[in-house]
Amino acid sequence: MKLPMKETLLMVALAVTLLLLIQVMGTAYGVRVLVEASCYAIIALGLTIQWGYAGLFNAGIMGFVALGGFSAMLLTFPVNQGFWESDLSGELGMAFMKLLAAVLLVAAVMQLHRISVPRRIRLPIILIVLASVYLWVVNAFAPVSQSIVSEHGFIGGLGLPVWAGWLVGGILAGTLAYFIGHICLGLRSDYLAIATLGVAEIIKAFLKNSDWLTRGTLTVSPLPWPVPGAGDVGFIMGRALYLSVTAVLIAIIFYLLHQAYKGPWGRMMRAIRDNELSSAAMGKNVNQRRLEVFVLGCVLMGIGGAALATFNGIFDPTGYLPLNHTFLIWVMVILGGPGNNMGTIFGAVFVYVIWVMSEPIALFILNGISYLGDMWFAWEAPSDFTSRALQARVFTIGLIITLVLRYAPKGLFPEKIQQHH
Repeated sequence: MKLPMKETLLMVALAVTLLLLIQVMGTAYGVRVLVEASCYAIIALGLTIQWGYAGLFNAGIMGFVALGGFSAMLLTFPVNQGFWESDLSGELGMAFMKLLAAVLLVAAVMQLHRISVPRRIRLPIILIVLASVYLWVVNAFAPVSQSIVSEHGFIGGLGLPVWAGWLVGGILAGTLAYFIGHICLGLRSDYLAIATLGVAEIIKAFLKNSDWLTRGTLTVSPLPWPVPGAGDVGFIMGRALYLSVTAVLIAIIFYLLHQAYKGPWGRMMRAIRDNELSSAAMGKNVNQRRLEVFVLGCVLMGIGGAALATFNGIFDPTGYLPLNHTFLIWVMVILGGPGNNMGTIFGAVFVYVIWVMSEPIALFILNGISYLGDMWFAWEAPSDFTSRALQARVFTIGLIITLVLRYAPKGLFPEKIQQHH
């Protein structure tokens, strides 16, 4: 795949920026930034197929990323033998059995219309059943969860391989996306944005307050790596090995998405995105195709979230923020170019480098101004330069996205659609 001159120059400029970053900040720090940027690139690829391929606005990326991180923690963290050898494990199992029974009961009540139950009777029955099963399930989980926290801290992990946590993270995110999309994709597009935004906050609140499952604000660490860690081979080599894993994963995802984009499926998705009515008139199941791409994108977000949490070595539900895990991903995709996989990878790396380097650069500039002001004018500088420099991240990203929307509204790597004659 040959890149035009502009794209080639942008890639060269990014490579030079990365070399300068490594030269100034050190190899270990530079490799760390590259690993984190590669994890964000996986998440951004999930968004670019949703927004770039199908025009779906996902405002709840944070929730799917958090699900991936939760899966990585739950499946890979060492087993808590004390909990599993106690009676509380059986009590928790009984609570989950009650939860399953409640779900089945609700599902059965939702089918009352099939036996011709009038709507004026059906709705009160559904509301009564929902309230009853909610109280029943809460009363089943409350005592056992409190006992787990007081006696064992939390239930622990399952001690499975890291790849299992990443895979299940994608499956969890995709499963949730299926239910959200099944409800919302038949409505106007803004309903999907509202639903995903709300679900993301619900997921965060659940993980933050489920101390028996995630330790809540106390966090869970250290999470095992899929490669030898810093204690075995050193910081640089350990992070380089991790980078090789994420790079291979990105290469596989990029190849599969590139082939799908060029094929009939990609042409169909672009047709649905550009003219929904014409696509439906040609016999395409618009909602089903949108559901496919929405689920696929969220699977990638779950995998990227799992890889990011694993690399950081800690699962902290309070660390998932809309600014870092939703808005920043959108900036990456918009800057790189929606629908262009290469542009998305470029945007992810470029934006993340700017994001992490804005603070030290701003702090350097503020300290320089303070030094000159003190030397020339005896100016007493404020004492909170560090916190002020942190806000430079938001300012810089806001400035970048404003310039891109003004001078390159289709992104630095615009989508290139092949013309078939």
